[in-house]
Amino acid sequence: GTFNQQDLSNTVWSFAKAEVVSQPTFFESVADAIIASDNLDSFKPQGLSNTAWAFAKAEVSRPRLFEKIADAIIASDNLGRFKLQHLSNIVWAFAKTEVSQP
Repeated sequence: GTFNQQDLSNTVWSFAKAEVVSQPTFFESVADAIIASDNLDSFKPQGLSNTAWAFAKAEVSRPRLFEKIADAIIASDNLGRFKLQHLSNIVWAFAKTEVSQP
């Protein structure tokens, strides 16, 4: 089967939450899949938040993924659909991974 955006987000969140981070190549592969899909607009705010949080928690910095997350948020042009928790998780993840986005 194939993974949709929610599946990918839930999977990396689960691995990070369980502190299964000894395989950074797993996170890198998921990041590459998300970046290649070029379809972050299909992510719900919770999915974007969970994905960013998971990579930061796992201490896996993928600047291109974070750039795509920021672009998706900006392109949505509707911050009202994001809960404060989503935004705070995303901002924390950017700070934790030291990825800057204008």
